[in-house]
Amino acid sequence: MFIGEYAHNLDEKGRLAIPVKFRRDLSKGAVVTRGLDNCLFLYTKTEWEKLAEKLATLPISQSNSRAFSRLMLAGAMEVEIDKQGRVVLPEYLREFAGLKKSIVLAGLYNRAEIWDEQKWKTYKSQTETNSNEIAEKMAELGI
Repeated sequence: MFIGEYAHNLDEKGRLAIPVKFRRDLSKGAVVTRGLDNCLFLYTKTEWEKLAEKLATLPISQSNSRAFSRLMLAGAMEVEIDKQGRVVLPEYLREFAGLKKSIVLAGLYNRAEIWDEQKWKTYKSQTETNSNEIAEKMAELGI
């Protein structure tokens, strides 16, 4: 389970230190892919397989299904945690998310999100400002 926010730096080789609390879950394999809202999604191998199976069942006759599958599946890359607890983020994914040096890893239960620190601060500020409205919409969904 991934929860919490962690600030780390991306080094010149594109390596990112994974929070110690996340490493055990990711030690059996991990997948990083394009996420939503200009971030990256980091999954355990098991969670990734669940998601990929669902994406594979989407109807290819619908353009939104094809587009979402392409975003998630074609952008995915398996990554390994090195002895120092880091993963290498491929350049195309760093470019997609606009990752510079300061990074935030946000735990979201079954995945972690990797954000450029400034984009994260902006996103979080907007979300916090609209939290009452968001909560009301979640109530409509039964949450």
